[in-house]
Amino acid sequence: MAQDETSVSGKILGFPSRFMDKIKKKSTELEEKLMASSEKALKRLEKQEQKMKRKLARKDSLKAEQLFGNVEQRYQQLQDKLNNPTKLAGRSAQYLPNLDTLKTSLKFLDAGKNILPNAAGVTTKVKDALGSVNGLEGKLNNAAEVRNYLKERRQQLKEQLDKLGLMKEFKKYNQQAYYYGEQINEYKAMLEDPDKLQQKAVEMIKKLPAFQEFFKNNSELASLFRLPDNYGSAESLAGLQTRSSVQSLIQDRISSGGPNAAAALQQNVQAAQAELGKLKDKLNNLGGMSGSDGEMPDFKPNGQKTKSFLQRLEYGTNLQSQRSNNYFPTTTDLGLSVGYRLNDKSIVGVGASYKVGWGKDIRNINVSSQGIGFRSFADYKIKGSFFASGGFEYNYQQPFSSVSQIKDLDTWQKSGLIGISKVVSLKSKLFKKTRLQLFWDFLSYQQVPQAQPVKFRVGYNF
Repeated sequence: MAQDETSVSGKILGFPSRFMDKIKKKSTELEEKLMASSEKALKRLEKQEQKMKRKLARKDSLKAEQLFGNVEQRYQQLQDKLNNPTKLAGRSAQYLPNLDTLKTSLKFLDAGKNILPNAAGVTTKVKDALGSVNGLEGKLNNAAEVRNYLKERRQQLKEQLDKLGLMKEFKKYNQQAYYYGEQINEYKAMLEDPDKLQQKAVEMIKKLPAFQEFFKNNSELASLFRLPDNYGSAESLAGLQTRSSVQSLIQDRISSGGPNAAAALQQNVQAAQAELGKLKDKLNNLGGMSGSDGEMPDFKPNGQKTKSFLQRLEYGTNLQSQRSNNYFPTTTDLGLSVGYRLNDKSIVGVGASYKVGWGKDIRNINVSSQGIGFRSFADYKIKGSFFASGGFEYNYQQPFSSVSQIKDLDTWQKSGLIGISKVVSLKSKLFKKTRLQLFWDFLSYQQVPQAQPVKFRVGYNF
């Protein structure tokens, strides 16, 4: 065991530089994103309050001053709070398991000169990484306090503006404040999603008995569920009921209820489990819509609103084959696309395709370039895994050997597609998002030569 611990210790000390740099970089990037989005959100909210104040002042200037006061100063104080986070006194506003493990691991390595041999050389890197994580945690907690303030502010404005007939002006403010709270939840989720290097490092550290003992005494989880010093000893069990005594008590209660008491108890337990399942589903739905504070918005939120531009992109590929006829050989269209999610149900995008010719039949195989195409598309989720799909395409349907042959746009054919798509979840991870598409080309009847009006495509999104 001593050899195993020494081996693991050596591995930990072998790559702390990369590990610490990675932690510091991720913490710094998240902190920068948090501050940028917070500053942007607070400016928008301040602008909305100024606008509502001006409208209310036209009706009642005294009430406007009483309700809104010095808007600019108030939002500057919120911004100052985010820029200068106070040191945490005690536990964070919300327990994050991965953050707790990461912080405790860094504290363990920081104390490594007393626990691990030859660890003093990594102290500077560890302190820098720990400082970045603590700084990010402080700003996340202050952002959560700002979110809670905005939540109370929204409730206050809603009650007052509803009486004054200014709910239309309040709606935009309400949505912006809600999405700011969701953005904070998004950053917390990113912090709770460790990369492979971080997972490897933490897993190696967790194997050390010294770390396990350190975690029991120094983690945030330990402070939430502090164990007694005599835990596991006979003295710690004094005064507690044993399992056999509890079972005996339950049996006596069931026996006193008559011959059908056991069956009735089982039915009640099953009914209670079913009700708990329903409540759990409702709670999950509520949490999925409103974040960790359990707030139900009075509008339909857009789950894509808090994502960055790159996170809202969806890439795809598809295949479409066509049998040979008098005009075309057997061909396969290879398509690539990139879509942008407007909201949770809608996506629009563009793409391109390359038509490969395979020859007339199996006895006459001849690989050739039979055309290219450019596409635009839109998908709207109808229900479950079914989507209403459509698009417009330009296709060059002739063999070519150089780019100069396809420059004449008059030789390109137009296609207007409308149809339905279904995402099939296969067991294979590689083809988990397989998409089946059936289209009708309503412009095919105008094409010369006419292409097939019905198109079937198999694709994959990633």
